[in-house]
Amino acid sequence: MRKNKLALAVAIAITFALPVHAQDKTTTENAVELDSVEVTGVRIAPLPQAEATLDSSGIKAKSAATSDTAQLLEDIPGLSLYGNGGVSSLPVMRGFADDRLRIQVDGIDLISACANHMNPPLSYIDPSSIGRIEVFAGITPVSLGGDSLGGTIMVESVAPEFAENNEAMRSKGSAGLFYRSNGNAYGANVSALFAGENFSFTYNGSTAHSDNYRAGDDFKPAGLAAAGREWLDGDEVGSSYYKSTNQSIGLAFRQDNHLFELKYGQQDIPRQGFPNQRMDMTRNDSKQLNLRYKGVFAWGALEAGAYREDTRHSMQFGDDKLFWYGPTAAQDGQPGPTCATMGPTCYAAGMPMDTEGKNTGVHLKANITLSERDLLRIGTDIQQYRLDDYWLPSGRMMAPNTFWNIRDGERDRLAAFAEWEANWNTRWLTQLGIRFENVSMDAGPVQSYNPMFSQPDANAFNAADRSRNDGNLDMTALSRFTPSATQTFEFGIAQKTRSPNLYERYAWSTHGMAMRMVNFAGDGNGYVGNLALKPETATSLSLNADWHDAGNKRWNLHASAYVNEIDDYIDAERCFSATPFGMACTADNLTRQTGFVYLQFVNQSARIYGFDLSAKFPIAENSRFGSLSGKAIVSYSHGENETTGDNLYNIMPLNAEFVIEQKHGAWTHRLEAEFVSAKNEVSAVRNEVETAGYAIAHLRGSYEWKKLRLDFGIENIFDRFYTHPLGGAYLGQGKTMPGTDVPWGLSVPGKGRSLYAGLNFEF
Repeated sequence: MRKNKLALAVAIAITFALPVHAQDKTTTENAVELDSVEVTGVRIAPLPQAEATLDSSGIKAKSAATSDTAQLLEDIPGLSLYGNGGVSSLPVMRGFADDRLRIQVDGIDLISACANHMNPPLSYIDPSSIGRIEVFAGITPVSLGGDSLGGTIMVESVAPEFAENNEAMRSKGSAGLFYRSNGNAYGANVSALFAGENFSFTYNGSTAHSDNYRAGDDFKPAGLAAAGREWLDGDEVGSSYYKSTNQSIGLAFRQDNHLFELKYGQQDIPRQGFPNQRMDMTRNDSKQLNLRYKGVFAWGALEAGAYREDTRHSMQFGDDKLFWYGPTAAQDGQPGPTCATMGPTCYAAGMPMDTEGKNTGVHLKANITLSERDLLRIGTDIQQYRLDDYWLPSGRMMAPNTFWNIRDGERDRLAAFAEWEANWNTRWLTQLGIRFENVSMDAGPVQSYNPMFSQPDANAFNAADRSRNDGNLDMTALSRFTPSATQTFEFGIAQKTRSPNLYERYAWSTHGMAMRMVNFAGDGNGYVGNLALKPETATSLSLNADWHDAGNKRWNLHASAYVNEIDDYIDAERCFSATPFGMACTADNLTRQTGFVYLQFVNQSARIYGFDLSAKFPIAENSRFGSLSGKAIVSYSHGENETTGDNLYNIMPLNAEFVIEQKHGAWTHRLEAEFVSAKNEVSAVRNEVETAGYAIAHLRGSYEWKKLRLDFGIENIFDRFYTHPLGGAYLGQGKTMPGTDVPWGLSVPGKGRSLYAGLNFEF
């Protein structure tokens, strides 16, 4: 009934058009823009407008403090981060995270090729290489959505530049360094450009390194000595280290109103610890080839692209973690005798896990000007994804075969969309969109290490029909009302659909150890897939109101409210098996109220609602101390499982940020304060750990002189100890493989005080 009502609401919505955005190719920054096409009519802003847009200037200011691209987005209303590795945080917008968001990097729909989602899309680009980020929270146009329930994040590298008219050759470059005291983090980046009027060559390279970071107030988990020795310094957060290198070369060719780009990128992460996972990353090699075209014609604009991305990913226990198996294993904290002499209850030489992902796609989009009022946007997306997830033999118990977690995994998408926009008058704008996606999935036969390690599960999985085909329909209706130059109101309704990922459908083993290896929630629990899963369907309503000065430059107040009703929401329930082959799915698993549990992905009903408030305002202007301005953000989300009455996992509690910024000549200073309330609305089915409320403060500054830029600051000024509500269960040190007990009984601690500085020079 809900879907019928939505279809009726969308069908009667009125929609509007957006004229082609095109500029002269000789812009101030010499970044490429195609020649303009004159269109008679009123130039209007896109609908919906991006919740936030970060340009190169804002990105440079933030990149001195972090090498994690996702953290550039932290001060956007309604956006928080799931804890993960040091360069691999997962953004969450208004209760939707990870695969429920559409995240594109240079037009590529990247996919995390890992059972723990250690290599999410934003981890594939370093902040120093980014030219622009656009964030669309909540309801997004069908041309920007697809196979997702929440918003869209679009990341673009620095645009290619060309020589100005009559300039024979243009060359430029930049180099940068940074250092952060907490974790002894350091790194560098370099870029170079050589361009003529029609041809451009670019190179970008960056590297970042960090040891384990330190928590505030002399953090030391209770029971640390139980691991057999002092593994780490008392305030050190285990498995929080990383090392990452990214490189890319780009070629671009421009002719009249046509632009062709070819880019090749490479990533090498030889190590990255994960304090909320049982494993660490020991390898992530990625190669990306991306071809794009943009053209402007008398009838409108055309965009096209094709890409190929190959990932080779490995996991193992890092130095901070101890693989503990059996009562005779390493009682003094050191590896015991080999499995050949000790039998199955012994210390094994880790648990190597390998993943190979291949991602191929094509996309095409056309903006067709129908009239002075109307624009039609049509397009198609095609994506083919292949995944192999296998675990090589190790020791005696995990042998003699290779364990196939997912073998010959396939997930293919074929999508088409149409979007009609209309500018009815100076007050009313509307948009209507429809998108259809066919998602086909399959997986090959699997095998276990040996007949005693969940082989009956493998036999049942291999005998089942594993092919799945989903027909998903998205519809959006959006409208903007502008009663005056100082007020804007937007409201919309949408239906959005997401099919399960390969692990949600095809992870098959109910052996406790294998289940604990499938976890992209960071909660320490074990998961098994479900061949019967249906796609998730969200019906979303949103309302945005904005009050501002006539130029929308000095002050504004923005308020958003939203509600999402999700049918077939992919949550989890405790698994149970009456047979001896259920392994971890015992009767005790159904009633355990503390510690880790074992879960199966299931379809249920859910609701997520909340609000975001943000404001910016002048405090003092043109004073002897420069200009002084303020900024405030308040966000709240609530998620509940309507089937069970439980709370949804990893929903950010009420939080706020307040900023005072001073600008005086070449100097900029910022004082930031974060406030997060206690998280006590937790997921009972997962035994999610509650967290206490906290407040932390940061001081930042920058200085620009000609082509030199210096960024510096102090984060967590008062060295406050806290655990982030979305940090996940702390598994960063000592025994990492307990089946049910929580080793330290807390979420991952946040960073203590850190001084940082970054220096960038353009030449």
